[in-house]
Amino acid sequence: MTAIAEVQGTPAEHTHCPYCALQCAMTVTEADGGSYVEPVWFPTNRGGLCRKGWTSAQLLDHPGRLETPLLRVGGEGRLEPCSWDTALDHVAAGIRRAQATGGPDGVAVFGGGGLTNEKAYQLGKFTRLALGSRLIDYNGRWCMSSAAAAANRSFGVDRGLPFPVSDLSSARAVLLIGANPADTMPPFLQHLATAADAGGLVVADPRLTATARRALDGGGVHLRLRPGTDAALLLGLLHLVVVAGRLDTTYIAARTTGFDEAWGHAAAWLPERTERVTGVSVAQLERAVALLADARDADAGAYVLTARGAEQHADGSDVVGAAIALALALGLPGRPRAGYGTLTGQGNGQGGREHGQKADQLPGYRSIADPAARAHVASVWGVEPEELPGAGVSAFELLDSLGREGGPSAMLLHASNPVVSAPDSGRVRERLGALDMLVVSDFVLSETAALADVVLPVPQWAEEEGTLTSLEGRLLRRRRSVTPPDGARDELWIWRELARRLDRGPERFPVDPRVVFDELARASAGGKADYSAISWDRLDAGEALHWPCGADSPDGTPRLFTERFATEDGRARFAVAAVRPPAEAPDAAFPLYGTTGRVLSHYQSGAQTRRVPELVAAEPRAWVQVHPVVAAGAGLDDGDAARVVSRRGAVEVAVRLDEDMRTDTVFLPFHFGGTGRANIMTLPELDPVSRMPEFKVCAVRIEAL
Repeated sequence: MTAIAEVQGTPAEHTHCPYCALQCAMTVTEADGGSYVEPVWFPTNRGGLCRKGWTSAQLLDHPGRLETPLLRVGGEGRLEPCSWDTALDHVAAGIRRAQATGGPDGVAVFGGGGLTNEKAYQLGKFTRLALGSRLIDYNGRWCMSSAAAAANRSFGVDRGLPFPVSDLSSARAVLLIGANPADTMPPFLQHLATAADAGGLVVADPRLTATARRALDGGGVHLRLRPGTDAALLLGLLHLVVVAGRLDTTYIAARTTGFDEAWGHAAAWLPERTERVTGVSVAQLERAVALLADARDADAGAYVLTARGAEQHADGSDVVGAAIALALALGLPGRPRAGYGTLTGQGNGQGGREHGQKADQLPGYRSIADPAARAHVASVWGVEPEELPGAGVSAFELLDSLGREGGPSAMLLHASNPVVSAPDSGRVRERLGALDMLVVSDFVLSETAALADVVLPVPQWAEEEGTLTSLEGRLLRRRRSVTPPDGARDELWIWRELARRLDRGPERFPVDPRVVFDELARASAGGKADYSAISWDRLDAGEALHWPCGADSPDGTPRLFTERFATEDGRARFAVAAVRPPAEAPDAAFPLYGTTGRVLSHYQSGAQTRRVPELVAAEPRAWVQVHPVVAAGAGLDDGDAARVVSRRGAVEVAVRLDEDMRTDTVFLPFHFGGTGRANIMTLPELDPVSRMPEFKVCAVRIEAL
């Protein structure tokens, strides 16, 4: 490895990793033997890359790369290569056919958290102007929606980390709820080292993950809760903050509202009851509270962080609300060296939810139901507000409506693989198969693309220009480092060409991403996520710009809430609800909790990482992690082939014995396709506010295959 390059406020020809929202900085170089990456020092990764980042360039030259449009010939026939004109003519004809019978909403659009800001923005604009459809949502609904809903409710704005990642590096106490960054974003662990070494890292997770082991190695705490009891755990911790006299009453009086109502819920969660429901001992609960409160009192840094393990539930927004309430009770948010945040998952999971590819949003994180927001965006787009359609429906509801009576008969799908990643994925596969036309834009033939009627090859991350927004709300430049294949076409070009064929004003859809960003900035002006003072020139000059960055904050806002919250009265709101049990509990037929998650070597649906030899060698097939006692009861041993069954379907896996597993729980990674699709088991019970599905708990049984 060569010496690590460093970003020090001057232009640097670096880009950022295509995977998680930590957005580690790197350079990509083309060579005769294939492209390769080198890490760049950046505040988030400090010169580090994980296994996925190191191998990311292998996809650029992969033999399975899509390099020409594909068209399904003869109904159930094979996908055959065709010209771009043939493919786009077919798509335009299908759109017209679907809208002739179903009106504008005869066509639906599904986006992804991996799209650049420019493409997320343009996709929302294309859907609402060129198609006139209200039916657009994206896979980030299954990632950040619960945390977003809770943050908006309590703080008035949703930014994953309302402070720079580097602020965590000096903290001596951090509570991680449902987060395993040792596997999902390894360079992030550098920022937890101080807390871990001080014995102040507390990890709440049903499994003894690599992150939980790091906490224990330093003398910290692992709260091994029963799956689906996150809200009970957090209200139990809030109860202890009060009865132990660790409440920050001055902060609560000055900066919050709603504590009494929150206490009305938390008062019932006595330590002994919390232990009985969650399986976490009273002593561990008391120690967790003491670590956070002692660090706060010593001004030594104290933080509460959530991630998917806490959020991907049918009560996910309530779970995050309880986590925020705990942080508020301790007086952390908006305080120097303290706070609450959520670890955004996908590469552009933050920016992807700010600019209009979400069912209920317009650019700048505006509500599509707000007349003022509609008027502002319409003026930027050069249309009348009434021309903008209303709110659509959430991701699973959208997918479940496909091909049904009154539902869309065509879908354009970008940067997502719901056949693997969606809950109750067998049902989703059926709905996609019921469409008259499915169009998938991708650079590999994912499980979803393999079902499509038209597949459109697009550039990869290192082959495109644009911006992304990291988990800390910082704008980043994605720079083209590699020339895309001759047959690939950028999505911005695709949407303009479709608008031309549909006679829907192609001039409204520029193909230069810099021009698109400038329009995005204008459209976001005055919104919660205001980018209006940001430009590519400023980013290329090395400025660190965090949104909001507009007329009132031209230099950006790295730390939110230092003086007031983004609510009408400037106060944060305690928003706590009664604890609800998981949507599906174990019983005699399905006696175990099944829970899913990510592993070190793979990412999301695995469509990319399952094509990298090194990563496949490390994790070649689907598996289930199970306690030896549970395995023995099913007649299974380590390495055996097994079937894990829920009420919705079964997955075939290899057994991995782990004595640290709970005896009521099994864990499966969700990265694998075919018979290893873990999400074929999960249920689509939705959070009533965020519309997040219940990914993390389902009732299962395990049996020999």
